[in-house]
Amino acid sequence: MPTATENIVTEAAASEEILTATESQTVTERPKIKLPHDYADDEHYYIESVTVKKKPIFAFFKRCIDIFASLIALILCAIPMLIIAIIIKASDGGPVFYSQERLGYKGKKFNLVKFRSMKVDAEKYGAQWSDGDNDPRITKIGRFLRKTRLDEIPQFWACFTGKMSLVGPRPEREIFYNEFEKHIHGFSERLKVKPGFTGLAQVSGGYDLFPEEKVVYDVEYIKKRSLWLDIKILFKTVFVIFSHKGAK
Repeated sequence: MPTATENIVTEAAASEEILTATESQTVTERPKIKLPHDYADDEHYYIESVTVKKKPIFAFFKRCIDIFASLIALILCAIPMLIIAIIIKASDGGPVFYSQERLGYKGKKFNLVKFRSMKVDAEKYGAQWSDGDNDPRITKIGRFLRKTRLDEIPQFWACFTGKMSLVGPRPEREIFYNEFEKHIHGFSERLKVKPGFTGLAQVSGGYDLFPEEKVVYDVEYIKKRSLWLDIKILFKTVFVIFSHKGAK
């Protein structure tokens, strides 16, 4: 018959096995961050620091354009948005919209809303950078929405309320900013202006560019921003939408 001491040792060993198994399970189930590609430990990029010059006249007219253009877009897209919402809901019964926290001007957090183009459990394993057309998480209707950029339509509301602008660096998630800064030093320079519905990087390569390439275009935009540049980017965006260039 086991002694009291032996019982204590046995129970301690069993508890240790349970604890080890629990720790192992926790490590296994811990969400993993998927980046566009794996950066080598010694792979580093350095982005120049930008001094944002105050342009009050430019800022005033840019804001006016954001308000009126986004309002008109929301009115014109009202019926198409309703149709898209019905199709998404009927396809799998999941939510119509997908809300995700992003970093805006000066790092202020806001919720970016899109039409849901992926499966409901798309990020059950943690933050995942999209693989584009090859991403198995994209739904059938979502593939069409992403290709035509129709999934982005709800963002006009963010432009109307002032959280975003029609033109500027695309907003990104905090978790990706933290990861990119480990290798792309100065990636956060793009937070010095409002994020945009479209941007110079999106019409210069879009999803075909790596983050270290995109931020170069973003910094270039911040340095040269003007109403004429915004207009050119908007027209190029229309071309990209209809040509499906860089759409994923």
